[in-house]
Amino acid sequence: MREFHPQVNGTASIYVCGATVQGVPHIGHVRSGLNFDVLRRWLARDGADVTLVRNVTDIDDKILTKAADHGRPWWEWAYTHERAFDDAYDVLGCLPPSYSPRATGHITQMVELMQRLIDKGHAYDVDGDVYFDVRSFPEYGALSGRRIEDQQQGETEVRGKRDPRDFTLWKAAKPGEPSWPTPWGNGRPGWHLECSAMATTYLGSTFDIHGGGLDLIFPHHENEQAQSRAAGDGFANYWMHNYWVTFAGEKMSKSLDNTVSIPAMLEQVRAQELRYYLVAPHYRSHIEYSEEALQEAVTSYGRIESFLRRVAERVGPIELRGDMCPDFVVAMDNDLSTPQAVAALHNKVRQGNTALADGDHDAARAAAECVRRMADILGVDPLSPKWNDQSPADLGMRQALTTLVDRLLVERQEARKSRDFARSDALRDQLHDAGIAVEDTPDGPQWTLKDD
Repeated sequence: MREFHPQVNGTASIYVCGATVQGVPHIGHVRSGLNFDVLRRWLARDGADVTLVRNVTDIDDKILTKAADHGRPWWEWAYTHERAFDDAYDVLGCLPPSYSPRATGHITQMVELMQRLIDKGHAYDVDGDVYFDVRSFPEYGALSGRRIEDQQQGETEVRGKRDPRDFTLWKAAKPGEPSWPTPWGNGRPGWHLECSAMATTYLGSTFDIHGGGLDLIFPHHENEQAQSRAAGDGFANYWMHNYWVTFAGEKMSKSLDNTVSIPAMLEQVRAQELRYYLVAPHYRSHIEYSEEALQEAVTSYGRIESFLRRVAERVGPIELRGDMCPDFVVAMDNDLSTPQAVAALHNKVRQGNTALADGDHDAARAAAECVRRMADILGVDPLSPKWNDQSPADLGMRQALTTLVDRLLVERQEARKSRDFARSDALRDQLHDAGIAVEDTPDGPQWTLKDD
């Protein structure tokens, strides 16, 4: 843990390893995009100029294999799934990246980086392949904390490597595969080389934050840092890694056939509810996916939404201008601790509900403005135009519904106080049959629509 000090005050530069566009995105894929979207929103809250680069790996062994299996051109397969990822990021409320570079658009920069490494004695070519010489860089292993003797690159063993721990920068062309010309022969880039070239192209030789999934620390990020610093670049000053979404204890992976696609998820819940489910846990904690946990998140989000809508319907429009709770600010400044931030948000909801029940509309409005501001940082503000797509007629109907339901809840409370349990049960059943879910809380009964 270190205090964040950007290279230039009032700015922040972030590179996030994006998708390898081999298939339809699932919730494990998009968690990283959502986590770093929250980081971006937090750093930009006071007007800082935040540049976020999220790359697209559009050339890869898996892309080539899957395209061939389906009888489709590799570039068409990659672009089809790149659009699917863009759609997923957009539907879940991610702000567009400042730049979204494709690997295949930066071959020139990769060739230049390889030449610099060869000139400095950190890389060598063998029959059109180019490798990074791990032994030539004493700092290798600094990011992951692994000893060089324990390294395994996970690459197929080939003749010509000086050391099996050396990793591939460039792959010589194979029959039928796409290739690009270089001084060492035609071929295509290795995965690690791509990100170093794209990060420094858009953010400069040294930038603030590099992010990605925990599984990328080794070998991907270790190799990125090694080749970049060996070439003379400072590269990333801070590294942030989000944990996985797991299913039955296993990381979600297409190879394990345990993924839950975004389109499938959005048949169960609304996009804002799915986003809330994925951003509420700490980015460095794993999420064990279950339908029960998802529904708990839906209910929790419903409390925020119900409060804001009831305040808006009773006291008028709620502006996005409130001060954030001190507890929320402390939590977000502490390594983006969203669980504590969400707790602070719900505490303010409870305070606002109490004010609303007491008829203190000024206090209720102030609480609602604070809740909106905090929810906006998390990207889940229910009154945001992104999520609030109701027409004036819809809003009028909801206002009438709110008046009716609140009246029935008051009657139910009075019946319970007078021990008229038959009347209380009848009102409860009436609400249930109308699709109204009621929860008794210390601040009084709270209600949401079961199917909005």
